[in-house]
Amino acid sequence: MTTILDGRTIAFLAANEGVEHTELVHPWNALRALGARVVLIAPEEGFVHTFRHLDRADRLPVDLRTADADSSEYDAFLLPGGVANPDILRRDPATHRLLRAADRAGILIAAICHGPWTLIDAGLVADRTLAAWPSLATDLTNAGAVWTSERVHVDGRLLTAQGLEDVEEFTDRVIRMLARSTP
Repeated sequence: MTTILDGRTIAFLAANEGVEHTELVHPWNALRALGARVVLIAPEEGFVHTFRHLDRADRLPVDLRTADADSSEYDAFLLPGGVANPDILRRDPATHRLLRAADRAGILIAAICHGPWTLIDAGLVADRTLAAWPSLATDLTNAGAVWTSERVHVDGRLLTAQGLEDVEEFTDRVIRMLARSTP
């Protein structure tokens, strides 16, 4: 049986620590259920440790290190939130390289909650409008972006959302954007 995302490969970019569990696992499971191949990419080998706010949740095996990934192999990049997660990723040059290449190629980039912090350091927010956790409004503005209070916002091939309570709408929007584009 063919599903709407067969043949799609989706990269989830996450730090090895501090990822908001639901913001990773909810879209991961939804995309897999629709036939997408999902790949967990992190700066280090081993595991990604997820959290439910400040409480440890699960650990998921890393498929590939950011330094070894090639953006052309993916149809989308998803950046879950959590505070520590994007704070670690924003200091990883390999993550910046992946995201810049994806942006140049018009590959969908989707970030939720604090995920846009990583986009700031990758140099991808200037002259764009983004939704993000409200505490990022000043950081985004200082980087040349416009922060919106919309729960979920699309700016070209950049999809952003404010936080955990928006994960379902965020995931639905990712699915719709992937289903509309040609593999």
